[in-house]
Amino acid sequence: MEIHEGAAAVGDSVLDFSRLSLSTLDVDKLSDERKREARQLYLNYNRLTTLPSSLSLLCNLEFLDISNNGLTAICEGITHLARLKTLIAKNNRLDEFSLPKEFGSLQLEVLNFSGNRFEEIPLQCTKLRRLQSLSLGGNRLKSIPPEIEDLTSLELLYLGGNLITAIPPEVANLPSLSYLVLCDNRIQGVPPQLTRLHSLRSLSLHNNLLTYLPREILCLVHLQELSLRGNPLVVRFVKEMTYDPPSLLELAGRTVKSRNIPYHPHELPANLLRYLDLASKCPNPKCAGVYFDSCVRQIKFVDFCGKYRLPLMHYLCSPECTSPCSSNPQSDADSEDENSVPAYRLQRVLLG
Repeated sequence: MEIHEGAAAVGDSVLDFSRLSLSTLDVDKLSDERKREARQLYLNYNRLTTLPSSLSLLCNLEFLDISNNGLTAICEGITHLARLKTLIAKNNRLDEFSLPKEFGSLQLEVLNFSGNRFEEIPLQCTKLRRLQSLSLGGNRLKSIPPEIEDLTSLELLYLGGNLITAIPPEVANLPSLSYLVLCDNRIQGVPPQLTRLHSLRSLSLHNNLLTYLPREILCLVHLQELSLRGNPLVVRFVKEMTYDPPSLLELAGRTVKSRNIPYHPHELPANLLRYLDLASKCPNPKCAGVYFDSCVRQIKFVDFCGKYRLPLMHYLCSPECTSPCSSNPQSDADSEDENSVPAYRLQRVLLG
């Protein structure tokens, strides 16, 4: 079906070819004035399987919606749209091999690839340094690449409805991230590094495989919404303590750190200096111990908003070290963390 310029003229800057059952698009048939003035192009809900390279003739295009077609690839011509800020390409047949090599050179601020066939996040997407919103929900993603940390302008990351099993610590290196959506995946744990997400306001983790949360989540000072429903931690709690005996290296390191034995860079190999720098202090205020690789992993229950008791992962230096708070979910004892969490810190904790 051919396009007709009259049908497309919604406004001087808007070209709307949506819901016309188009199987091809011939940009050359548009007048030079219309090509030059076009700022928005709607091609959603058609039958397109490819985009023409002549798309690059719309040199001032800022918004492009190509959702709900049968696209299997994004044409090379899109990389010449120097002013393009928003690309919506939901519900197509795109995968990690569908993007042109220079896709990362675009100045995109909003990118939506939800409802496609991506098994990996294309590395071209991680080169979009101005990107503020990235949506890849409802795909087949199994992991998040560490290169995600390069998207330093990102404010919204939507990866719900995939097959992701872990959150890489590099996500914590996104200084502007306010909304992180990882619901409906297969995530089993939350890395404590997420405490560095000082701008985070909403964290959606419902319908995963979480059995606990790291105690560091209390440091997310701007977090207003935490969604946890549909996780094992909501219906059952982990009570077991696990402990691997410390190695001789760790025992020596514990002695050096806990007794404040002085040491100097010229006295020890570089690898031992780095190791000693990794010492973690036991959170028990009655214990002056430290640990490295060997610790007791225990669940501690913390009150949020005076209503919910969330299981947070708690680390102790040894089984002999008595925890200051009970691991019993029925215990009414208050912990040091509970007293330090004001009610307003989490306005909404969604558990059911």
